[in-house]
Amino acid sequence: MPTPPPLQPAADRRRWLGLLLAVLGAIGFSGKAIIVKLAYRHGVDAVTLLMWRMLLALPFFVALAWWAGRGKPVLTRRDWRDIGVLGFTGYYLASYLDFAGLAYITASLERLILYLNPTLVLLLSVVFFHHRLQARQVIALAISYAGVVAVFAHELSFQGSDTALGAALVFGSAVSYAVYLALSGKVVQRLGSMRLAGLASSVACVLCIAQFALLKPASAFIVPEPVMWLSLLNATACTVAPVLMVMLAIARIGAPLSSQVGMVGPMSTILMGYFILGEPMNGWIAVGTMLVLVGVFLTTRPR
Repeated sequence: MPTPPPLQPAADRRRWLGLLLAVLGAIGFSGKAIIVKLAYRHGVDAVTLLMWRMLLALPFFVALAWWAGRGKPVLTRRDWRDIGVLGFTGYYLASYLDFAGLAYITASLERLILYLNPTLVLLLSVVFFHHRLQARQVIALAISYAGVVAVFAHELSFQGSDTALGAALVFGSAVSYAVYLALSGKVVQRLGSMRLAGLASSVACVLCIAQFALLKPASAFIVPEPVMWLSLLNATACTVAPVLMVMLAIARIGAPLSSQVGMVGPMSTILMGYFILGEPMNGWIAVGTMLVLVGVFLTTRPR
């Protein structure tokens, strides 16, 4: 009888594809801050820019929710309640605070603050779920926040008091998304990650469009042509595509490894900020970034 072909090459291809998807997803998410900073140069504000991003992304998320929900049970009232809460905290509020904060701080500092998400989820579990911190986790938290403080203090010295406002807004975004991560576990088990992402993101898109309709005149809908193209790029390459790529990566290599590969995100933001936006790059930023990466790695590493 012929010998069956070895399974190792197929497993290796699956692993390498998963790693590639995780890297591209992390870079895609990181590019969002660069695009927002470029769009701000054309005089738009956070409400308008966020509306355009979500308006253009909405058809993709509706399609994702439909595709992932084929053959699945009909959503109950409890499901819609959970989807509404998660869409508000994880995608609408987190996105708005992030966009608002980017008007005041560099893309590099924004990405480092957002990268603190695993540490915030850990702290939320301590406060609300009575999780006990291990000694290495305390050290990891201290390292992470020391890195952010180092970059923040450096930026404060040349950007002024607006840096504190911007950092506070982006930190609020990180907290909001950490709440989403902490609450979404059981909902993901019921609905599936792809279906939940599509539905919750669709809810956030509707909220962002409604926010614009309530706060802005109809004339604000008209934006410069570069903002339109940047918003389309933001909606596709930096919103929908990274969501899909990260989820496909998790299916192939698992969530822990995908999270660790996501460390390329802050580094790619710093490089893009330097080459595209002309943001500073020096020893303070390098040291602060390394501290954050090491601290988050220690936080997320299994025992």
